[in-house]
Amino acid sequence: MSEKTFVDTVIKVKRVTKVTKGGKRFSFAAFVVSGDQAGHVGIGLGKSKEVSSAIAKATASARKSMIAVSLRGDTLPYDVTGKHGSSSVLIRSAKEGKGVIAGRAVRAVMVALGVKNVVAKSVGPSRSGQNLVKATLNALAQCRTVKHLADLRGKSITQLVKGSHDNA
Repeated sequence: MSEKTFVDTVIKVKRVTKVTKGGKRFSFAAFVVSGDQAGHVGIGLGKSKEVSSAIAKATASARKSMIAVSLRGDTLPYDVTGKHGSSSVLIRSAKEGKGVIAGRAVRAVMVALGVKNVVAKSVGPSRSGQNLVKATLNALAQCRTVKHLADLRGKSITQLVKGSHDNA
């Protein structure tokens, strides 16, 4: 994986203050999304006394925690919903030329993943960037390929596809 090119997006950098007897101590926490634009995406959180080292730690953590997502061309195979905390995300596959229609946090995940046509909507009371990214990853983890679904059901791909048309 070291030869691949990665897309890294900083979602949030926040300054954290620790109050001690001698005064205030400042440090930084960075939240980063990283992906190879070929179906792999990961998130990472890094903390340090300096912003640049916090981002570097978060990027390293994101690259270690990458998950593989099943895609259909440059979109998702079907509509999925993900939830984390009180944040919920509805992600729908879109036809060619639609583009990535999503908020900042969800867009960062889709760009890092390599998805070019998708519509996403944040549903729920919480609009926290970190929770939205985690909800997006929960939704993407539900995506399965036709081959995987056929193997789970003990059928061939043609039986599975033919059976879905019979029910319609």
